[in-house]
Amino acid sequence: MNAPAPGQFDPEVERKVAARTADLAELLGHLTTCWDDERRDLARKLHDSLGSSMTALTMHLALLTQQLPADKTLQNRTAQMKTLLMNIINTNREMQITIWNDKLEFLGVKAALSELVHEFGKLHPITARISLPDEDAAYPRDQGVALLRACEEGLRNVLAHAHATGVDVVLDDNDEEIMLTVRDNGIGSADYDRKASDCHGLRLLRARAGYLGGRLSVTALPGGGTALAIILPRQPECPPSLISAA
Repeated sequence: MNAPAPGQFDPEVERKVAARTADLAELLGHLTTCWDDERRDLARKLHDSLGSSMTALTMHLALLTQQLPADKTLQNRTAQMKTLLMNIINTNREMQITIWNDKLEFLGVKAALSELVHEFGKLHPITARISLPDEDAAYPRDQGVALLRACEEGLRNVLAHAHATGVDVVLDDNDEEIMLTVRDNGIGSADYDRKASDCHGLRLLRARAGYLGGRLSVTALPGGGTALAIILPRQPECPPSLISAA
């Protein structure tokens, strides 16, 4: 077989590279889906097992406190125990939300995104706004997760790199596409394409978008600021019950 001339590509090599790239993209998409499922299962276990046990202990402690003699030392000790239990319950709840946002499944993408942006604005000195469609569309769970992860990644980058005073999260869709944009008014950058390639979070998000048939872009805006956008193909709506059961 003759070697390709200088400057030409071997079609067979190109075919193998494309096939290998497709295999890796499919594998990465599968891994992220498995990771999502494991996180959801862990959050449910924390809620159903640890959360229920802590709540039951709080009730038992309250009943026990009513039966104790009016001794100040004992009352102080039970008050300390109640405080410890409440701290554990709150920490458990925070861990559940960090691992898996249950609002995504039970209340939908709009509620999950609204809570995420609202909490970001409360915790950081950055004005955070969100714009959502009027209609409450039911997205498949894998698309809902991708949109939520894109928003999380965008807000993390704003906090870490943008030096911004404001950020806008916009969710929009039509009959063909769903688009979520995280846009800030920070310093921007002329080499965001290179930085996006070097950032593991963005690379994983780009692979997730590609696995779902979509795309991710990170661009510097004219006059300053950055926009992270994920665009996914619109899929037929399915009932919320099917999304929760997926």
